[in-house]
Amino acid sequence: MDELPIVSGDDVVRVRQHVRAAAAGSGLSLVDQTKLVTAASELARNALVHAGGGRARVEVTESPVGRTGIRITFTDDGPGIPDVDLALTDGWTTGDGLGLGLSGARRLVDEFELVSKPGTGTQVVVAKWSR
Repeated sequence: MDELPIVSGDDVVRVRQHVRAAAAGSGLSLVDQTKLVTAASELARNALVHAGGGRARVEVTESPVGRTGIRITFTDDGPGIPDVDLALTDGWTTGDGLGLGLSGARRLVDEFELVSKPGTGTQVVVAKWSR
């Protein structure tokens, strides 16, 4: 398990590179590697832009049915998300993006969990399993 800081754009790139290496090493297909790296990039960027930074914990793990995969936990101490359901709606944004970051990341992975409350920061856990 590796924990990576997210405090700059360079860190977002490092998260992408680390996730790609871990996904390749765990046997994910090239398509699944790309999906996971894309989701990780979106979530790392969200932590940087909306929370001023955070952390990404990347771990190779095994599903309850014995499939190898990658689990990534993104944590920040930012302002939190007042309405998680709204934030997961396609097209909703608090910035100048397309509003597809959270909802798009959710579609790209096999497991997605988001916990956030105003004033307490946000934690997003995603996992992608080998086929």
